[in-house]
Amino acid sequence: MPSLIPCFEYDIFISYRQKDNKYVGCVTDFVSNLKKELEATFKDEVSVYFDINPHDGLLETHDVDASLKDKLKCAIFIPVISRTYCDPKSFAWQNELKAFIEQVTNDQFGLKVKLPNGNVTSRVLPVRIHELDPEDLSLCESVTGGYLRGVEFIYKEPGVNRPLKTDDDEKNNLNKTKYRNQINKTANAIKEIISGLKTYQSAATKDDHLSRKAKSEPGNLGSRLVQIRKGLVSLRLKNRIILVLSALLVIAGAFIVYKIIEGSVFTGKLKSNAKSIAVMAFHNYSDDSNQENVSDGLTSEIITHLYKIRSFDKVVSLGSVLPYKGTDKKIRQIADELKVNYILEGTYRKISDQVRVTAQLIDPEDENILWQNEYDKPYKQLIAIQADIALQIANQVKAFITNSEKQNITKSPTDNQEAYELIQKGLYIWNTRSFKSIDQMLDLTAEAMKLDPNYADAYAFAGLLTLLKVSQYGGSKVESVVWDATSYLEKALKLDPDNTTAHLGMAWFNDWIRWDFPQAEKEFLKVLELEPNNPIYPELYVEFLLKMNRPEEALNYQFTSEQSYRLIQAKILSGRRRGIQKDFKEYLKSQGSKGLKYAGDCFLWMHEYDSARFYLESALNVKDPQFMIPRFQAYLALAYSKTNQNDQAQKIIGKLAAMSKVTTAGSPDYFTGWYYSGIGQIDSAFIWLEKAFRNRSFQLGWLKTDPVFNSLKSDGRYRDLYERTGHKAYDDYIAGRNK
Repeated sequence: MPSLIPCFEYDIFISYRQKDNKYVGCVTDFVSNLKKELEATFKDEVSVYFDINPHDGLLETHDVDASLKDKLKCAIFIPVISRTYCDPKSFAWQNELKAFIEQVTNDQFGLKVKLPNGNVTSRVLPVRIHELDPEDLSLCESVTGGYLRGVEFIYKEPGVNRPLKTDDDEKNNLNKTKYRNQINKTANAIKEIISGLKTYQSAATKDDHLSRKAKSEPGNLGSRLVQIRKGLVSLRLKNRIILVLSALLVIAGAFIVYKIIEGSVFTGKLKSNAKSIAVMAFHNYSDDSNQENVSDGLTSEIITHLYKIRSFDKVVSLGSVLPYKGTDKKIRQIADELKVNYILEGTYRKISDQVRVTAQLIDPEDENILWQNEYDKPYKQLIAIQADIALQIANQVKAFITNSEKQNITKSPTDNQEAYELIQKGLYIWNTRSFKSIDQMLDLTAEAMKLDPNYADAYAFAGLLTLLKVSQYGGSKVESVVWDATSYLEKALKLDPDNTTAHLGMAWFNDWIRWDFPQAEKEFLKVLELEPNNPIYPELYVEFLLKMNRPEEALNYQFTSEQSYRLIQAKILSGRRRGIQKDFKEYLKSQGSKGLKYAGDCFLWMHEYDSARFYLESALNVKDPQFMIPRFQAYLALAYSKTNQNDQAQKIIGKLAAMSKVTTAGSPDYFTGWYYSGIGQIDSAFIWLEKAFRNRSFQLGWLKTDPVFNSLKSDGRYRDLYERTGHKAYDDYIAGRNK
């Protein structure tokens, strides 16, 4: 049966692992139902290649024969992604998925297709029948060249992860998907891709016709233009990348020249991607000033919803937009400074039990309003308003949203408005740094949990705050509160398996307390999956990568100006010190006095002790309150010792030793051992590091990487401590993963 597009052997090629079809025939059922749906979707018959008995062997024992190569000449490739499909040694992976991608990369259409609605999608349309482990997800995305979109056929309950069946009740499915609807979505996606291919083919045919006509009229100006156009089409087909880059450079250059002539260059649009947005703090017009935290909470929730949409290129954090609250700067200037293409602004007003929320999406270049809406709703519908605004923004900028992303945005965290307000108040206190102590926010979470015992966000926030309290801010012993933190986090995940805050808490718990680094990494990757556009989470994962001595991978991530000292540390560890002085200048320029202490840390890593002492003393002189914690005090002590100021060094270390007798907050025992490692007093170093081990110091994750511990590595006691703190287990985990 011929393809709908003549140049292909088949319209659809379905790839799967035979073992996934043996138990209940889920792949066979999918193909059978999809064919029926395609008959109701297309006027013409769609050709589908599906081998009921595919090869399931290893790469070493199978070759791709000529017939399979012909069958792979299809418009759309549908891999049935399972827990077993993501196996680089399998026949389906190597000889079907990778072979198709390599083949279509060089055909006349390419891997990516522009759809009739203007969006771009891949000719690989994944159908997922299992939730994947983070490493399998990353493997799959590395081959398909981007985020694993597609259609999900997954049934989930607590402890259940299996293919969706035709008779499954969507009410019991945590994913809330219905088999019939998913089949329909698959067919609709196929129709969009084929329409895009036909449109492309039609345009190419038209260009060819115009070209032939131009040859018959060589003296005509129009014919010369047609010849030029044909040349450009040909160039696009031969080398798309060069053409696209050239076109962008020409357009950008023309735009800059135009703006210079106009007298004002708007650089934000040029420096940022198409789908980049800043949500400005909503103006609170309520008579009650206590509603300020709800107004800021409205802003925060919209930003968080946008974080969940992977197809956004950039979403500015709440911390970056709050400084503009009450500013008289023009929209264009704000967008230029934040380097975004869209600005959302709005108002909030509470009147009795009603709210009025206005929102408008603005193109900052000309300040045109692209979308606006006014919501007059009962106060209890505020949560739904926030979700709707986020979805409307995505629609306006043509951002692709997956089913799971939409579900995460629209789900209601609580039906208790009072409990919701308490958490928003806590977040407001946290975001504005107006808290007297973490206990103040923990009290709010406790009240919220009483009002709604099923409020996952309240438990997650409580768990995270408790971990932070014991690690940095409080004076309690680790053992007395840390297990309370995990009970909160586990409760949150039981209520909401996709709660980002709870997964972050579990990442920190496994990293800081259990030293279960493989599990910590899985949790970090889950966080990145749930909120791929949150700029804070990649930086937290980068810190983990540096601890695990993986600086090359850390360099693949973007760094905000506040965290760019981690970029410097990654360069130091990887031996890439070229341009590092420029990095220091840019970092200190952006951070001012706040960056001095971190600059001192980096110079210690490079063994440039005079420079380290200069920056650390500068931080001391500007009275940076954070500088008095054990970490930076130990840094200053080492800098003093290395520059022959031993008396001053000993005074600091004496204070840290005394502090360790009354508190574990800030890990004074660890940093005392760290200091002795730095000055080469090996026995003293191990005495203090053993004490840090007994107190479950949060800092022992750095034992692998921090250059100060190089003095210990030839000692058997170091290897013993290395194993007891989970580092060898992580090395074995990485080695097994890389086989």
